[in-house]
Amino acid sequence: MDPVPKAETRFLVFGGKTGWIGKMVIETLEKEGIYYDAAESRLEEREHILKEIEKKKPTHIINTAGVTGVPNVDWCETNRQQTLRSNIIGALNLADIAYLKGIHMTNFGTGCIYEYDAQHPLGSNIGFTEQEAPNFFGSFYSSTKVQLDQLLKNYPNVLNLRLRMPISSDLSSRNFITKITKYKKVINVPNSMTVLDEMIPIAIELALSKETGNYNFTNPGVVSHNEILQLYKTYVDPDFTWENFTVEEQDQILKAKRSNNELDVSKLKEKFPELKEIHESLLAVFEKIRSLKNT
Repeated sequence: MDPVPKAETRFLVFGGKTGWIGKMVIETLEKEGIYYDAAESRLEEREHILKEIEKKKPTHIINTAGVTGVPNVDWCETNRQQTLRSNIIGALNLADIAYLKGIHMTNFGTGCIYEYDAQHPLGSNIGFTEQEAPNFFGSFYSSTKVQLDQLLKNYPNVLNLRLRMPISSDLSSRNFITKITKYKKVINVPNSMTVLDEMIPIAIELALSKETGNYNFTNPGVVSHNEILQLYKTYVDPDFTWENFTVEEQDQILKAKRSNNELDVSKLKEKFPELKEIHESLLAVFEKIRSLKNT
């Protein structure tokens, strides 16, 4: 698909009205002076989506909407039909309409579709590439995302960004930093993670250039829960303490298992060689958190 001149670009953002990441996308578009609308139709409402697209005539669509569950993905285990309607039927509705209308679509997906295995052992620095088949089906949420990830590959107009454990400097309740500071106990496993402050502008750049296919969309490298909590203690709350437990102990108190993995981001790094390693990016986030706290 040929790029659209920036002055003629019109983004339609699903999840932009109420979603945490969607609002950040809109804030970034506004800062960059790019025209946008926050979508009013819901993913499941095919006819409403079609009418809204025909009315607003976007050149690009970004989908940040979907069900992750409140307070966490365990919700999806007992709300399967609603999860399916949003995470598979809804997202495919949007991709299909965008395809029929010749519009580029960027989907904010997930990399929580893999788990460490014999070929990608913990601590090996061998990450899963975009070409490797997903191997994690431990939660209904991830199972829906695996199916969507594979189905979207059939649409030549779709860019699918695989985020993991998203982090930002705003300390939203959806922020991975905030989440783990609220838990009574946390595991301590190195994982690939996405620093949104740095990555959302990159997502918009990829959309503008009409890239397609799957992209592992995390910062290079892995970081553990304890490393993040130590940074929180250093930069935010010197009195903060936490307690660890094992993955096996965590599994006993959850309805669904959680994905732990490292993603290979060579494909993304080739396009954006300046992409910060996860520890470097996290330091920038915590410095910003501290500066905002002191204002």
